[in-house]
Amino acid sequence: MTSYWLDEPCEPLARNRLDGAVDVEIVGGGVTGCTAALVAARGGLRVRLHEAREISSGASGRSGGFALRGGAMPYVEARRDLGPERAAQLWRLTERALDHLADLAGNTLHQTGSLRVAVDLEEREELIAEYEALREDGFGVEWIEGRFYGAVHHPTDGALRPGRWVRRLAALAADAGADLREQSRVEALDQLDGEHVIIATDGYTRGLLPRLDEVIVPVRGQVIATEPLSRRLFDCPHYARHGFDYWQQTDDNRLILGGRRDTQVDHEFTAEETITDAIQRELEAFAAELVGEPPKITHRWAGIFGQTPDQIPLAGRVPGHDGLWVAAGYSGHGNVLGLVCGELVAQAILGRPAPELELFDPARLY
Repeated sequence: MTSYWLDEPCEPLARNRLDGAVDVEIVGGGVTGCTAALVAARGGLRVRLHEAREISSGASGRSGGFALRGGAMPYVEARRDLGPERAAQLWRLTERALDHLADLAGNTLHQTGSLRVAVDLEEREELIAEYEALREDGFGVEWIEGRFYGAVHHPTDGALRPGRWVRRLAALAADAGADLREQSRVEALDQLDGEHVIIATDGYTRGLLPRLDEVIVPVRGQVIATEPLSRRLFDCPHYARHGFDYWQQTDDNRLILGGRRDTQVDHEFTAEETITDAIQRELEAFAAELVGEPPKITHRWAGIFGQTPDQIPLAGRVPGHDGLWVAAGYSGHGNVLGLVCGELVAQAILGRPAPELELFDPARLY
């Protein structure tokens, strides 16, 4: 049950003890919380962050390690549901975030591009429409023919070592003066006395605020890692079947593979961070299909992400609660959107709200 991304030693964080009232108090030590802590602390605020386990031990350290532009919904659907201007605004925002991530992440990110692949003719038609819409709106994409039924190459995307990346982000926040408290579980918001409180727990939000429980649904994603393979099969992250299959190969040729939750969909809407035999068998079979033989599995794990009804995150003030903010609900795309939303919320608290924050206004679901 140990995530491959978290199964390595890490340097201890600088300790900054801030007792009493602070300007900003953050619940959650993943990419969102650490980003918000970094921005707020660099802005001169007293910041205290609480993580129930260790930094990056939740969804941020348990993903497939993809850094993708855009959001959970395909671009064609985003144009339809958000309108062409807002859809393009969201995609451009995430492209800028990928550039910023590259500046911060060092060798934890490799911008290899990504491939969204079609596994049948129906998905091929969907991808052709996606490719044409992105090109029409000026986004760099390439159509690829080959092993699958076609694929869209997204050149700015990347392969991320998420546990190492978030720990690096946390170290930057600590160096800026933030008080990062691990093994500090927050059971109720009245435990906190910050002038501003940010809920940054994505799918682990349940119980903190009943209204959020109605609009952020926890979803379990299961992942496996193989031993290093004898050959290089995939040079960038791949995903297919509307994100229900996703895989990449690491620098040392391990295959990281996740998904297949649609085969047991009723059981995967859960906050239980455990693996299941049924999904693990599906992942093993898929790994054997990709490799050509059953590879040895070295790591198995599960993580919880938060899904919203419209597949757009919540980021901003919580309606009806003074000084309470949320940045969560990434619907499986938190590696980049978590950075986006953590920054946007912290900037708003600093008195510098960006117009893009309106895209994620929690009031739309209240």
